Amino acid sequence: MGALIAMLVVLGVAVPLGASKEQLSTRECENLGFTGLALCSDCNSLAEYVKDQELVSDCRKCCTEDSDDSISKVTYSGAILEVCMRKLVFYPEIVGFIEEEKDRFPSVKVQYIFNSPPKLILLDDADEHKETIRIDNWKREHILQFLQGKVKRASAI
Repeated sequence: MGALIAMLVVLGVAVPLGASKEQLSTRECENLGFTGLALCSDCNSLAEYVKDQELVSDCRKCCTEDSDDSISKVTYSGAILEVCMRKLVFYPEIVGFIEEEKDRFPSVKVQYIFNSPPKLILLDDADEHKETIRIDNWKREHILQFLQGKVKRASAI
């Protein structure tokens, strides 16, 4: 009986410690749109630009700790907003961004790919894909704020 009580005490202590940072499965994170945000410093950056606490909380449930916070300062030379034209009717926030805000970001291109969920593909200086982020549930202002912080302004050539 004493061993059982000791085991329950150990379990009682271990469970809260393990539950201090709730983690979601990869599938759950992908469904929330966090396929490319792997580092928690990216969630900190997201929190600076997006004032939606639920979105930031979901991000933190899908991230892994990183030791160097300078990674959150990474910016990209451009981005591709990829979406299926037939599915746009289900994403009025993304339609609003494309129609009314996209021109503010000359280094962001819109690409219509059949059956593609809405996502941002972030590009390096060589136009290579570096990070992909699903944006299904993002509001227009979230897209704006994220691009303002993560994508370099195109220089006039």
